[in-house]
Amino acid sequence: MAFRFCNLFSGSSGNCSYLEAGTGRYLIDAGLSGKRVQAGLESIGVDPKSLTGIFVTHEHRDHIHGVGVLSRRFKLPIYANAKTWRGMEPIIGKIAPENQQIFTSEKVFTLEDLEVEAFMVHHDALEPNGYNFCYKGKKVTVVTDTGYSCQNIEDRIKGANLYLVESNHDPEMLRMGPYPWPLKQRIKGKFGHLSNEDCAMMMSRVLDYREEIVLLGHLSGENNFPELAFRTVADVLRAQGFSPEEDVNLTMTYRDRRTEVFTLLEDEDGTMEL
Repeated sequence: MAFRFCNLFSGSSGNCSYLEAGTGRYLIDAGLSGKRVQAGLESIGVDPKSLTGIFVTHEHRDHIHGVGVLSRRFKLPIYANAKTWRGMEPIIGKIAPENQQIFTSEKVFTLEDLEVEAFMVHHDALEPNGYNFCYKGKKVTVVTDTGYSCQNIEDRIKGANLYLVESNHDPEMLRMGPYPWPLKQRIKGKFGHLSNEDCAMMMSRVLDYREEIVLLGHLSGENNFPELAFRTVADVLRAQGFSPEEDVNLTMTYRDRRTEVFTLLEDEDGTMEL
C-alpha cells in the first residue's frame, strides 16, 4: 500500500495538499475553489471522486475556501477541532452531520492504518493545528501558519520523513514593503508567520541527517520569493552544520502549481523509497 504526498498549492492566496495512505486519499486544507482543487488532483492522476476526507488546519479562508463545496460534492468528511469548526461553519456552508468529524488537539486518532496527530501551533486563529501523519513506519508533517516555533512543536514533528513547513517572509522585504504597519506587526508577531530564518532554525533543531524532504511553503507573494526563501534556508542550514545537497532534500512549493508527487512507500511490496 502506498504512502504519497503532493502539495497542490501553497501561499497566502490558497493552500491545499494531497495525502495518500493505503486506501485513504485525503486533502489537507482546501483554500482555493473546488474547481482549482479538482484540477490540481487531476494533474497528478487522482480522481476527486476517490477522496476519502479533508483535514483542516484552521479557519482562515486561504485554507478553507473550497472545503464546503468539495465536502458536499463528493460527500467527504471534514476533520477539524471544535473551535475550528465553530469558526469555519459560517464560511463553508451547510455540511451533512455525518461529515462533521471533530477531534481533540494534542491527541492521536486513527483512520484505518493512518495515525493522525493534530498539534497546536501559534497563529491568530481559534485553535490552529499542525499535523503528523504516520503510516507503516513513515511520517509526514505539515506545520504552517505559526508565529514562532516552540519545544512542543519541535518535539512533535521531529523524526518525519517529509516536512511541509512555513517559510513565509523575508523580514527586510516585509519591513520595506507596501503592507500597512498593523499588518506588518501581525505577520512578524507571535501569532503570525515564520520568516525564512525562523523556518531554517526550527528545521536545524529537528533534522537528523536522514535526507529528509523539506518543502518550503506558505510563501508571501509580496514579502518573499522562492529563490530568496530557498537560498536563505539553505545558508542557515549550512551554518548549522547541514549540507542541503547531501543531508536534506530541500525543495519549494508554489502558489500556482503543484510539487512532484513524493512516494514514501511503494504500492506493490511496501519497499521504502525514502
